[in-house]
Amino acid sequence: MIRNLILTGGIGHPFADAAPALDGVLAGAGIRSTVTEDIEGGLEELDRGGFDLVTVYALRWRMLGSEKYAPHRDAWAFSLSPDGRERLTRFVTGGGGLLGLHTALVCFDDWPGWADLLGAAWVWGRSGHPPLGPVTLRPTDAPHPITDGLPAFTVIDEAYRDLDLAPDVVPLATVEAGEGGAWPALWAREVGRGRAVTDTIGHDRATLEHPVHQQILTRAALWAARRL
Repeated sequence: MIRNLILTGGIGHPFADAAPALDGVLAGAGIRSTVTEDIEGGLEELDRGGFDLVTVYALRWRMLGSEKYAPHRDAWAFSLSPDGRERLTRFVTGGGGLLGLHTALVCFDDWPGWADLLGAAWVWGRSGHPPLGPVTLRPTDAPHPITDGLPAFTVIDEAYRDLDLAPDVVPLATVEAGEGGAWPALWAREVGRGRAVTDTIGHDRATLEHPVHQQILTRAALWAARRL
C-alpha cells in the first residue's frame, strides 16, 4: 500500500469535488490518500513517517498584486512557513515522491525552493492560460513509463503557458489550446534522492477522470513513489 498526502483547497477551482475524485483515481492503483486543506498541519504529519508521496493539488499563494483577490485573502492567502518548507524539502530530497498537479505551480509564490522541487514556476505578468476550454494533451517522443503507449486526448481545461522551466525539464507531453501553440505540460525528474512529477492540467473532476488522464495520474504517482 502506498500512502499519499493530498494538500488541496483554494479559489477558482472545484477542489471540494475534484480532490475526492483524485483520491478515487489513485485508490484504483492501490494508493491510499489522506486529503486535507490544512497545508501546515498536513506537512507536520510527514514528521510521523509512513507517507510515500505528497500530492499538491491546491491554489494557495499570497494573493498580492490585484484587488480582485481581496475578497478571498482572509480565507485563502497563504505563505508556507519555514518549518513547512523544510519538511517538504526534506521529504522529497530524502527519497519521497512529489506530484504537483495543475495549480500547484502557482502555490507558495514567495518560496523559490518550491520551483526547485517542481521544476517550474508560474511567473506573474508572463505566465497565463487561455479561457477554460478544449485543450489537447499530446505525449512527446520522450520515452518514459508515465506516458509510454498513451494517445493524445482532449478535455475542457486550462493550458498553462510561459512557465519558468528548469533547464533539466524534459517534457513528456505538451498541451495545446486551439491555434495558440503547444506548451510543456508534463514532466518527471529526480530531485535529490526523491522523484517529482508535474502535470499542468487537472482543473476539475472531468479532467481527472478522463480514462487516459487517469492512466497518467496513476503512473505518475507510482513512478514518484518508486513503484514503477
